[in-house]
Amino acid sequence: MSTPPSSHPSLSRRAEEFITSVLNLGPRLAVLDCDGTLWGGDAGEQFFYWEMERGLLPDDVARRARARYDDYKAGRVGEEQMCGEMVTIHAGLPSDMMDRAAAEFFAERIVPRIFPEMAELARRLADAGCELWAISSTNDWVIRAAAPRFCSPAARVIAASVENQNGRCTDRLIRVPTDELKAAAIHQLLPRLPDAAFGNSVHDLAMMELAQHAFAINPNPDLEEIARQHGWTVYHP
Repeated sequence: MSTPPSSHPSLSRRAEEFITSVLNLGPRLAVLDCDGTLWGGDAGEQFFYWEMERGLLPDDVARRARARYDDYKAGRVGEEQMCGEMVTIHAGLPSDMMDRAAAEFFAERIVPRIFPEMAELARRLADAGCELWAISSTNDWVIRAAAPRFCSPAARVIAASVENQNGRCTDRLIRVPTDELKAAAIHQLLPRLPDAAFGNSVHDLAMMELAQHAFAINPNPDLEEIARQHGWTVYHP
C-alpha cells in the first residue's frame, strides 16, 4: 500500500514509520480510544472542571460532583460509576448548550494536545477506506466535537451518554463504555469485530483483545507490560 503524502511535514521519521506500519496491515475497520491515545490528558476530567469554572452546573450540583470526584481519585468510587455520574449530573440542561460548550472546550483545551501522528494516521486510514470509530468513557458531547478531526463522523462515536427528552439531558444512562463495557459496545454497535484497535490504558484492554491488530499508544505502565507480553505494537507519540 502506498503512503499518501503527509499533511504534517514536521512528523519525525519514527512517526512516519509507525503510520506506514499500520497502513501496510490494510485495516478496513478500526476503533480508537481517545483520552491519552489521540491526545494527551483526560478530556473528561478537564471538561468536568472547565464547565464548573464557567458555572454551567448549578452550585449545589457542582459541589456534590466535586466531592464525588475527590472520592473517585481516592479510590472510593469505581471507574464506571464515576464516568456515568459525570454525564448524569447534567440532567435538565439543554442538549444544544452542552454541544456548544463541548465544542468550545475541545477547541480551547484539547486541540493543542492532539498527537499529530495520530491525527495523520486517522486521515490516512480514512483515505484508504478504513471505517473509523471513536470510543471513550468521556462524555459524548466532547467526543462528538473531536470526531471530525479524526475522520470519524459523530454517528461513529461510542461514549458515555444519557438520553435526551424534549431537548434536555436526562439522568438516564445509555452507556458508559469502559473496561468490558467497551468490548460489549463494539459487539453491539459495530458491523463486525475491528481489524485494528488503539488504546492507552487497561480500561481499553478488553476492546484491544477483540481486534486482529492491537496498538498500545502512549500506554500506562500496566498496559505497556501487557502489550509487550502479547506482542502488540507499543508506540509513544
